[in-house]
Amino acid sequence: MAAPMEVIVSSDSGSQLWNCAVSELHSGSSLLSYRGGNTACRGLALLGSDYILGAQLGKNFINVWELQRKDQLQQKIVCPGVVTCLTAAPNGLYLAAGIAEAVYLWEVSSGNLLAVLSRHYQDLTCLRFTDDSSHFVSGGKDNLALVWSLASVVQLDLNHTPEPRHVLSRHSLPITDLHCGLMGPQARVATASLDQTVKLWELSSGELLLSVLFDVGIMSVTLDPCEYFLFCGGSDGNIFQVSLCSQSLSRDKAFQSDNDGNQVFKGHRNLVTCLSVSMDGTLLLSGSHDETVRLWDVQSKQSIRCISHKGAVTNAVITPAPANMFLPDSRPAAALPRFSRHLHTSEGEGGESGGVCVRPGLFTQAVFGDGENTKVRVAELEEEVQTLKKINKDLYDFSSQLLTKPT
Repeated sequence: MAAPMEVIVSSDSGSQLWNCAVSELHSGSSLLSYRGGNTACRGLALLGSDYILGAQLGKNFINVWELQRKDQLQQKIVCPGVVTCLTAAPNGLYLAAGIAEAVYLWEVSSGNLLAVLSRHYQDLTCLRFTDDSSHFVSGGKDNLALVWSLASVVQLDLNHTPEPRHVLSRHSLPITDLHCGLMGPQARVATASLDQTVKLWELSSGELLLSVLFDVGIMSVTLDPCEYFLFCGGSDGNIFQVSLCSQSLSRDKAFQSDNDGNQVFKGHRNLVTCLSVSMDGTLLLSGSHDETVRLWDVQSKQSIRCISHKGAVTNAVITPAPANMFLPDSRPAAALPRFSRHLHTSEGEGGESGGVCVRPGLFTQAVFGDGENTKVRVAELEEEVQTLKKINKDLYDFSSQLLTKPT
């Protein structure tokens, strides 16, 4: 049998049989599985055509497998906190992870920690690169989506703190998912939120193009490759298709099912965590907390296949099959380096054998003195940071209650 052009890569929270699995798109037959641990929601990433990475659910490390060596866990990247989201640049050169309210960016070839971006005020929920790897977008529980230019983030001036290119701040509750369309810096970005809206933005200008209001919170979002339709996964299990070519389209609209391309896919019994569309735009893939992955025919809105899992589905994506995935004798072109634990340096103390240790680089840039005075000062600052974080969280919870309080 010839190698498939597109495959389904999925994971669930149960991990009774495997961490993540690769299935054939059209038949649903299992092709490969990778064992060890379980992967968090939005924590699965393909790194080039050689590695697959999974952020361990509720833990502070990332599992790494060679694509061809499916039965052996290759490496663990140990991080300073729980990894809430993970993404790899399509060109395979950079890896970004959300840890608490910060974005950590590594250069894959050297293992250097290039940046720690702390511009969010609450934990991150999602990260995405553009298709040309020139920008990435981060979304968080602080209701913000930030657009970052990779060139400005990796600049070498240590005295310059990178700032986001755009701050997308029109959501009123946490962002649950985002999707970057095609065309690199000219792409459109879709953001989904618990505020029951999905918003479409122009990446180059940061301008809001469209806001669609639903009756339920939206947990996942994607666009078809031609960007004719916006697909939105609801907390009630329904998937909403929004036509972007409607003649009556206005910038602010409430979703209503009609014969003009706005339709509903019904089949899931619990919230829809992930969505993905095939390259030709005819098939829609969805994963849900009802422990199933479903494949839909976009034109007829019918579920044509249901793949059962042993836990809530955390990741499900249709992706072009990497060239080396089905070549058992193939090996990565280059081994993964030991990732640096310090900001902007490739040197660091060795960790345990087979592991990688990463620490925040913020305090390594500041010098307060020597000996006990330094320890005391650092302890005072850390205590102050924790106090400020608690105050910020209390204010956020209070404002959220006011916004969601029934009138």
